[in-house]
Amino acid sequence: MNYIIIALKVIVGLSILNVWLVQNKKNTRWRGGDATTLTEEFKAYGLPVWMMYAVGTLKVILALLLIISIWYPAFQFYAALGLAGLLAGSVLMHFKISDPLFKSFPAALFLTMCLIIAFGNDLI
Repeated sequence: MNYIIIALKVIVGLSILNVWLVQNKKNTRWRGGDATTLTEEFKAYGLPVWMMYAVGTLKVILALLLIISIWYPAFQFYAALGLAGLLAGSVLMHFKISDPLFKSFPAALFLTMCLIIAFGNDLI
């Protein structure tokens, strides 16, 4: 397996887990609007709290599958593409509330990485 793809899987997987399991109640410069937590961020986007739990659960599961795909490659495409879809939604939410462009940078970067993971065997 390509070491670049493995590195991207680790970076994306651990970063997603960090955001949702460690940093979820911490203020970061990347949060949408004036939010200081994930709950406030989803409210800033006009989304219900239950959606935060649904998106968070999906992101954590897909991030774990992405890491597991290092050893079980059958999960790679689906985990990467699923995360790419959710990250595209994150970028769109930043645009929806007219956030400065820099706030959507992490989501756009991880979206790009996920697409490279999903289709990278054909590119790299």
